Order: sequence, then structure tokens, then C-alpha cells
Amino acid sequence: MPVSRLLDVLTCPHCGERLAVDGRSLRCPARHSFDIARQGYVGLLTGNMKAGTADTADMVRARAAFLGAGHYEPLAGTLARVVASLGGGTVLDAGAGTGHYLAAVLDALPGAVGLGLDASKYALRQAARCHPRAWAATWDVWRPLPVRSGSVDVVLNVFAPRNGEEFRRVLRPGGALVVVTPTPAHLAELRGPLGLLDVDADKEDRLERALGGRFRADGRYAHEHTAVLGAGDVERLVLMGPSARHVAPGELRERVGALELPVRTTVSCTVSVHRPLDV
Repeated sequence: MPVSRLLDVLTCPHCGERLAVDGRSLRCPARHSFDIARQGYVGLLTGNMKAGTADTADMVRARAAFLGAGHYEPLAGTLARVVASLGGGTVLDAGAGTGHYLAAVLDALPGAVGLGLDASKYALRQAARCHPRAWAATWDVWRPLPVRSGSVDVVLNVFAPRNGEEFRRVLRPGGALVVVTPTPAHLAELRGPLGLLDVDADKEDRLERALGGRFRADGRYAHEHTAVLGAGDVERLVLMGPSARHVAPGELRERVGALELPVRTTVSCTVSVHRPLDV
């Protein structure tokens, strides 16, 4: 575990001081202490979050199984190639989930270390073990990040909330924010039959607003591939994302059963690179 290098990045969420390992905890000079779970992630998040904002155990199980089957591997490869072309020694994955994409990026960046932040302890149990050079901690991306200013080379944001102000703060001069967003063609063949949530046609405009004029665009890469899915794959695809909160399990099984299987669906995303502006 790259503890020493990532301790140079992490800060105490209460006072902003450096953290150090103290047994099975991280502790700052002011004696604020945060437990290291037996699964390896650090419990930095304190206080309450809104109900329903973090991924549940069922959602994480579905995501781990779906991604583990390789259905999004071409997308992970595209992201890894883009980040590898940028270089850098420290990667922050904001909204890391199970760490699937962080692991792909670290494979493409020999010697780099990665920190995954996510609100779901269930996801972080896997993210903490996703790669030998990765670490993970609970955090709400909407809050000020427990990360030292100007300490990160690359911020990853894959299908996750965007805190433009904080992303700009933690990036070093010359660093890069890399964002993955779905296009309207993403999973288009399944949206109608399964009643999935639509992709916002104004998603790119909302991305720019979220970044708040703190970044300049520095490249856009279109990614598209076809995934061939059986009934179990389709169910896990729905259950791993936000649509899981809107389709009852019984209704989902009925809709999947009405599909002509296996089904071919389009995975269509944009990988965009953004450079921080001087402040």
C-alpha cells in the first residue's frame, strides 16, 4: 500500500492538518482520529448524508459482477490511454465506486498512486483492494475534499458528481481533470424497453456549468463499443445504477424477460480533459 505518498495528499477533514498512521487509525496533530476498516479503507466521512445518496450493498454487488464480466472494459481502456498520455504520479478518483476505473488507470501509469473517494462503504470495501498502489476513503464529493491543495496530478470523475471548485483546488498547476459522461446514445437500445432514466441532452452544458469557469477544455475523446448482454447481465446493469431506485425488482425481471436475448446495446461516452485555469 502506498501509504507514505498518499499521506502527503490526505488532510484531516476537521482541521486540515496532515494525517499519520497510528495503529489501525489515521490521526492528526490535533488528535482527530479516523479508523482504518479491516477491509482497508479509511473512514473519514463524519456526520450524516441525505438518505439514498450512497450506493447500497446490492448496487455494489451488481456493479462488481457486471464490470468484472468485462462489459465496460473497452471504456476503461480508453480512459486509461487518455490518462496515460497526460502522465502524473498521483491520481484522485472522486466518486470512485469499486475502484474499477482507478485500477485501469494505475495499470497504465507505472509508479503512480491513486486515492479513491466515495460515500459508499460497500463500494470502498472493493476500492481499497482494487490495486496495490491504491488507497480509499469515505467521503462526500460535494463537501470540501480532505486533500491538500495543489497535490494531485489527475482527478478522475467517471459517472460521478462534480465539485468544480474543489477539483480545481486540489490539482497542481499543469494537472488535469478527466471526466467520463454518457452520450444520448448510451444504452439507447435498453432505455425504452426497460424504462431506464434518459441521458440529459444538456449533459455537456451542465458539465461546463459544474466546472464554473475554473477549467479550459483540452481534448474530447469519443468512445463507443457494443456490449452483448444476457438476462443476468441486463439485470445487473440496471441494478448497479440510479435506475435501480426507480424500477421494482419484479417489474425489472418482467421487462428483461420480454427482451430478445442476448441483447446488443451501445456503450457510448465522452472522455473529456480539462486543465485548471490560473487563479
